[in-house]
Amino acid sequence: MREQLRLAWSDQQATHQTGPGKRDWVLVGALVATALVEVAARPDVSGTGPSLFAAIGVLAPLPWRRSRPLAMASIAFGIAAAFSAARLATGRSDLPELHTTFFLLLFPYSLFRWGTDREAMAGAPIIVASSVLGLVSNRTPPNDFLAGLAIVLASMAIGAAVRYRARVREHEVEQAKASERERIARDLHDSVAHHVSAIAIRAQAGLALAPTNHEAAVDALRVIATEASRSLAEMRSIVRFLRESDSADLAPTPRIADLERHFADRSAGAPLVAIDISGDVDGLSPTVSAAVFRLAQESITNARRHARNATRIQVEVAADEASVRLRICDDGDPSTSATGGYGLTGMSERTALLGGSFRAGPNPERGWTVAAELPRRGTNA
Repeated sequence: MREQLRLAWSDQQATHQTGPGKRDWVLVGALVATALVEVAARPDVSGTGPSLFAAIGVLAPLPWRRSRPLAMASIAFGIAAAFSAARLATGRSDLPELHTTFFLLLFPYSLFRWGTDREAMAGAPIIVASSVLGLVSNRTPPNDFLAGLAIVLASMAIGAAVRYRARVREHEVEQAKASERERIARDLHDSVAHHVSAIAIRAQAGLALAPTNHEAAVDALRVIATEASRSLAEMRSIVRFLRESDSADLAPTPRIADLERHFADRSAGAPLVAIDISGDVDGLSPTVSAAVFRLAQESITNARRHARNATRIQVEVAADEASVRLRICDDGDPSTSATGGYGLTGMSERTALLGGSFRAGPNPERGWTVAAELPRRGTNA
C-alpha cells in the first residue's frame, strides 16, 4: 500500500491538457446568461445579489480547468464554501444557491481527468468538504444529502476513468509504433546485410584481379564505394529507429514483387485483390520496397477484416525517378470499412520514419482508401 501511494504521489500530469479556448469563453458566457435568467425568473432569488455574485465568482476559473485543474478547483470550491459558510454564520436562508452552479461538477471531473494523481489527492478533500458544507447550509434532507455527495464523487470517478482510458490508449499507440519500428529495423538489417555481402564479394574479386587487371580492381572499388554509401545510409536509419525486440523474424525481407504472390488470389468469401504495379520498382531501395509491401499487407488485412460487403480491393503501386506511390482502395460499406485501430498508427509511423507521407480515410461514396508516398532511397539522412 505504501508503495502504491508513493507511485501515485509521484505521477506525472496527463498529456494534451490545454488552456482557455473559444469554446470555454462561449460556455462561460452561456452560463452567465443562464444565471441572469434564473435570478430574474425565481421569486426566491430575485433581487439577491450575493447569490448571483457567488455564481459568477465560481464561473471565473472555468476556462483554466484543464491547464490548472487543482488551482481552479480550489478557487471555485473555495468561493462556494465561503458562500455556504456565510449563509450558516448569518442564518440567511434567503440567499439560496443558484441551480446554475451545477456546473461546478466540471471542476472535480477536470481535476481527476487532467491533474496529476498528487493534485487529485490534494484537491479531493477540498471538493468534498466544500460540497458537504454547501449541502448542510441548504438544510438538505439525509437522502438528498447522500445523493448530492454521490454525484460529486461520480464526477471524480468519471474523470479518473477517462484519464485511465486515455493512458491506456497512449500506451497502446506507443506499443504499435515500437512494434512497427522493430519490423523496420529487421527489414533494414536484411538490406544492410545485402550491401555488406556485395562489398565483401567485390573486395575479394578486386584483390584477385589487381595483379593482372588494374581496371577491374578500380571498378571493384567503385562498386564498393557505392555499396558502402548505401550501407551507411541504412545504418543511420537503424540507429534512429532500432528498438529492443523480444523476438526474431528470420523470414526473408518481403519486396513489392511479392505482393502478387501473397495476395493476388481469392479465398472463399474474401474480396478480390487486384494488384497493379507500374514503373521501375526493381530499382527501389530494399527498405522502401519492404515498406511498400508492409503497408499494402496491413491495408489489405484491414480491408478483409472490416470492410463489410466489399467485393474488390484495388492495390496500385507506381514508381518514378523520385518516389513510389501506393494506393489501396476497397468498395465496402461506408460505415464499416477499416476506420481505425493501431494498424493505421503503425503504417503512419513507418511512412514518416522513411521520409514519406501517409493518409487514410473514407471515400466519398463507398469504401476506404489508404495512400502513401515514399522517396526511392527511403531515408532523410
